[in-house]
Amino acid sequence: MSRVLIIDDDDNLRTSFERLLSNEGYAVTTAPSAEAGIQIIRTALPDLVVLDMQMPGMNGLAAFKIIHKMEPKLPVIIMTAYGTTESAIETIKQGAFDYILKPFDIPSLLKVIGQAVDAGRFMRLPVKVDAGVSDGFSFEGESIVGRSPSMQEVYKVIGRVSASDATVLIRGDSGTGKELVARAIYQHSERAEKPFTVINCVAIPETLLESELFGYEKGAFTGANTRKIGKIEQANGGTVFLDEIGDMPSGLQSKILRLLQEKSIERIGGRETIPVDVRIIAATNRDLEAAMESGHFREDIYFRLKVVTVLLPPLRERAGDIPLLSRYFMGRYAKESQMANPGITEDALLSLDSYNWPGNVRELSNVIRKILIFNRGNPVSRDDVLKNTRLPDKKISSEQREESMTSWVRNRMAQGPEENFFDRCVDEFSALLVTEALKAADGNRSKAAKILGLSRPTLHAKIAKYEIEIGASVVKSS
Repeated sequence: MSRVLIIDDDDNLRTSFERLLSNEGYAVTTAPSAEAGIQIIRTALPDLVVLDMQMPGMNGLAAFKIIHKMEPKLPVIIMTAYGTTESAIETIKQGAFDYILKPFDIPSLLKVIGQAVDAGRFMRLPVKVDAGVSDGFSFEGESIVGRSPSMQEVYKVIGRVSASDATVLIRGDSGTGKELVARAIYQHSERAEKPFTVINCVAIPETLLESELFGYEKGAFTGANTRKIGKIEQANGGTVFLDEIGDMPSGLQSKILRLLQEKSIERIGGRETIPVDVRIIAATNRDLEAAMESGHFREDIYFRLKVVTVLLPPLRERAGDIPLLSRYFMGRYAKESQMANPGITEDALLSLDSYNWPGNVRELSNVIRKILIFNRGNPVSRDDVLKNTRLPDKKISSEQREESMTSWVRNRMAQGPEENFFDRCVDEFSALLVTEALKAADGNRSKAAKILGLSRPTLHAKIAKYEIEIGASVVKSS
């Protein structure tokens, strides 16, 4: 649940905000003064601050400067009356996320708050690169998981380009993790303490995209009652991620080209050339070469963008990564749901590995999450995979089973070296065998012991050793 701090001296407004945002699923804290709000931020950092400009004592502009110095990645929305708009615009230039005018338009207010919370999460939630999945993995933040040769190349490029200030073009199919790679580059760069602004070039209507990017001057068009600072100018000193740039309208491509070439912009309706220092990271799933041939994408901007290209492979070409990713998502979503990690059978992993994954990592993530929701506490089985993918129900051959077991051993060895490695692997596999036997026997211990060729007391000892819960079939290896 995202935490929002409201700082305003108006008791009624704070109460109204608390009621509105609580109904929207936010955890709301309020403060009657800037001084009280700053103290709350020092003791319990929120995800977003909504700050009034005009208050007795310390005003909003002075408070913002202190807050921004304390927590430069904390998004702040300024509340202002029409008469103090210029002061609000000044805070935008200094790094505030946005300002909202009183009286509020509720839908617009909620939209800006949602965007600000997302922006703060993108900047502050850590992205681990080349994260291994092991017993001690914390699952804090987000991770780029995979050890295939193609992903090793991706890690190398991220490492090299993060240390530079070069423009980066990330290419890959939908669902391959382009935004995650962009955030990893940003978080490992020298601009990591500056803003990271995400602009999806297809999510914003074409008529609004130009003003969102570049801003506008008062009177530039009907309804432009004040000056607006665009996202690029607002991100000065930081990084701008242009997602789906292959779908950017051709009319705006020339303005992006000017930004890349001259490091400057002009607001709509303005004549002033505004210098900006931003790093551009762009991403697309489009065939830009074909778009150039058809005239939908400019050749000059293409070559300006692809100073460094990161090519993300589709999941079907990442040999050996699907078991790693499956275990990672199992652990991550189990933790988010506050449940024990139920584990996954080797037959299930083999089935996942044989699926084509047209939706790539995003589809795998969604499948694992769905299985956990509807299969609480039980190890993920091959049947669970078949029910949640379009995989044909084919029997697994002895050769495939042997290959799966070999893959499990190799993946486990790749996580070493560690103390008592052999014994831990034997325990993990033994726990899996006992669990599967109990499932096959519908929980009947005598039948399970017969399946395994063990005496009943020996089976009881192993159930106790591995803390296997018969009813939920949850494996907890010691």
